[in-house]
Amino acid sequence: MQIKKFAVIAAVASTLAFVGCAKKEEAVEAPAVEMEEAVEAVEEAEVEAVEAVEEAADEAVEAVEAAE
Repeated sequence: MQIKKFAVIAAVASTLAFVGCAKKEEAVEAPAVEMEEAVEAVEEAEVEAVEAVEEAADEAVEAVEAAE
């Protein structure tokens, strides 16, 4: 009887340990995904900012040329 109880306790403990480790991996993946999305958003904002600066520069050149 003691051996059966020990086997059940060992099986439950190993299952809990396995589940605990699996949840830790998921927790690591979530911030990585969020970080990737944040990087993509920053890159998109950078492209939009560069395009806005280029457009403003073009308008400034046109204004200077029109004033001459």
